Amino acid sequence: MNWLTNYVLPKIRAFARRDVPDNLWKRCPGCEQMLFHRELAAHLEVCRHCGHHFRIGSKARFAMLFDEGLFEKIELPRVAPDPLRFRDKKRYSERLREGQAALGAGTDAVALAEGRIGGIAAVIAAFDFDFMGGSMGVAVGEGLIAAARRAVEHQAALIVVPASGGARMQEGILSLMQMPRTILAADMVKEAGLPYIVVLTDPTTGGVSASFAMLGDITLAEPGAVIGFAGARVIEETIREKLPERFQRAEYLLEHGMVDQVVPRSELRPMLARILSLLREPLKPEAAPVPEAPA
Repeated sequence: MNWLTNYVLPKIRAFARRDVPDNLWKRCPGCEQMLFHRELAAHLEVCRHCGHHFRIGSKARFAMLFDEGLFEKIELPRVAPDPLRFRDKKRYSERLREGQAALGAGTDAVALAEGRIGGIAAVIAAFDFDFMGGSMGVAVGEGLIAAARRAVEHQAALIVVPASGGARMQEGILSLMQMPRTILAADMVKEAGLPYIVVLTDPTTGGVSASFAMLGDITLAEPGAVIGFAGARVIEETIREKLPERFQRAEYLLEHGMVDQVVPRSELRPMLARILSLLREPLKPEAAPVPEAPA
């Protein structure tokens, strides 16, 4: 037995660990079921047992929302990387490098792309929660202004998909200044007579929910998304009352008139296409070039 337990079993375990990656399975936080990664990807990162919507990044959003997954990326404007030379446990510049190492050089918490939805021109600004919690700093503010300008220039709808913890503390007052700037960006699109649609995802909180995220001509939300300003625990401690069940969830906001529709992820693109078809005329094939497929 010593030979089997001391030599053979460790070899088998080492072989299994080497050949089976750790990311093949995900545990659903909603129902605790183990989900195979390919099956989860086929269901748009939604649990087939309980319908829990996992967080996804901007790249997956673009592929899911644009017609045939075709879109053209819009480069973010360049901004000062560390205007306040902020440092907490790490230097802010180091945190930025870590985020860009995971998502790619020149990235931030928001990414921009343009293409068609239901044959209608659209610009999408989608957040990446994996980049510092999707926090809004100067780069995000500039990105949303650039998206609004591109939408007006090309007479396209602007669709914003926030997933954010709020303002970016490492940029101090500069991050708070992005709240009125993003409101002006939304107004720019509305004044041009173009649709401004917001798709609230988990989570949409803080300064993001207190600015552009709640100003959509039409506001949609994914099921179960946490949407609010302050956290539920902070609110309970402040008002000294127990909050209602499902407070700050998308379904609760729908019941109280703050969201127009809660839409499952698989139905989101058809819903947006239908909304845009009611608000805009489809582009003629010769009037707008088809964007190239993403690399």
